[in-house]
Amino acid sequence: MRISTSTIFNANITSMDNLQVQIAKTTQQMSTGQRIQNPADDPVGAARAIEITLSDSTNTQYAANRTAATNTLSLSEGVLQSVTTLLQNVHDTVLSATGSMVNDASRKSMATDLQGQLQTLLGLANSTDGAGSYLYSGGQGSIQPFANTAAGVTYQGDDLQRKMQVAPSRQLSSSDSGADIFMRIRNGNGTFQGAAAAANTGSGIVSQGMVTDSSLYTGDNYQVVFGAGGTTYSVNDLTSGATVIPAGTTYVSDQAISFNGIQFSIKGTPANGDVFNITPSSNQSVFDTLNKIIATLNIPISGASTAVVTANSQALSDGLNSLNQDLNNVLGIRATTGSRLNELTSLQDTGDQLGLQYKQTLSTIQDTNYTQAATDLAQQKLALQAAQQSYALVSKLSLFNYL
Repeated sequence: MRISTSTIFNANITSMDNLQVQIAKTTQQMSTGQRIQNPADDPVGAARAIEITLSDSTNTQYAANRTAATNTLSLSEGVLQSVTTLLQNVHDTVLSATGSMVNDASRKSMATDLQGQLQTLLGLANSTDGAGSYLYSGGQGSIQPFANTAAGVTYQGDDLQRKMQVAPSRQLSSSDSGADIFMRIRNGNGTFQGAAAAANTGSGIVSQGMVTDSSLYTGDNYQVVFGAGGTTYSVNDLTSGATVIPAGTTYVSDQAISFNGIQFSIKGTPANGDVFNITPSSNQSVFDTLNKIIATLNIPISGASTAVVTANSQALSDGLNSLNQDLNNVLGIRATTGSRLNELTSLQDTGDQLGLQYKQTLSTIQDTNYTQAATDLAQQKLALQAAQQSYALVSKLSLFNYL
């Protein structure tokens, strides 16, 4: 078979062009650090790299969400810590107000102090996350959650919790409804409440009691009525109309009164006809609790009647009990906040490890192996040099050189 001179030239030129392309490609791989310059270099590896890059990007977004949720919850925890301290201080103030040596001037001074504490509490409840969104307005971050009106403090937010996707299969609440923290707090002992009737004239004060057997508790309204000069009593179920404890039962101050799975006591000396109501607990905001305590402390009791002094003592006792409920509620919210923060920490650790694995896998697929690339480059340059020398010799093979 004959091979023309042009064919030899073209073959050599094509070979040298291919070698130059390979050298340029290897040089680019070494300069960029990327083995795959385009999908054609490694179709399977390129597809896998795209998949891992997308997964890594999603994981990075989850990490950003976790950071944002952690920041918000940490701010909330700080606010709730301040609320806890404030309520403890208020509790101590009210407890000191129940002392027998406290005069009206001291009580009024305490009321003024508690008024300031109320304003501070309102400010804490309206805390923001530093970016303009309110922490406790539910799903409406731009709306101030609490407003102080003539009718008292009202809640203007909603009951939604702002959720964030913090992992592929996990959404986590980064906020709490202000209504759950500050408004929906069960009065009494959380199940039922004891209260003296306004018309009472004796010195009896009812405790908030407790549930001794939840299976027997009916949730009915009961009334304790005193007779025989306040030495005997009866208990009637106002809901069913039944007599629970018959009239003529001997009263002993501070002795437990038990029926239908509940227990409480009445301390002091009730008057004939005095009435105490036992009703299911209802919601009472922490702001209402403070307002009631402040109003009670502003009432002068020096020289007042037994009924006024007793009603005042009952109101302060109820206030202390409500403050305990408020504190327990806030501590419960703080417990859930801490639990979420712990979960975020765990998820962040897992996400960081996953992100490292993605990057290592991606590096294995698409990063340049410099040792291999340097070896290839040396071989390619050597081959090009040989091709060039071969071409120089072949180009001289012509009959004209021998004529």
